[in-house]
Amino acid sequence: MTVALMWEARAVDGRGEELLAWARAQKLAEAPLRRETLRAPGDRVLVITWWDAAHDAELPELPEPDVELVTRAVHRWRFESVGD
Repeated sequence: MTVALMWEARAVDGRGEELLAWARAQKLAEAPLRRETLRAPGDRVLVITWWDAAHDAELPELPEPDVELVTRAVHRWRFESVGD
C-alpha cells in the first residue's frame, strides 16, 4: 500500500522563502519513495512524502519549525492510495 504524508505550514508574513528553505533542508531518518515540496500564496509551504507502508505505520515526518517562523502549528494529514 502507498501512503502519502502531507505537512503544511504558514510562515509569518514575509518569511515564506525562509520557511521554504527550512522545509527543503529537513532530512528524514529514512528516504521516502517520493518527496515533493510546494508553495502557495500566503507564505504557505506543503511537503508531501510517499511511502510503501500501511496507513497506520510509524513513519518519519518533518518536525515543527521554530514558533517564530510560523503563524500556527503545522497541519498534518495522512492518505492512502486507492489506485486508478
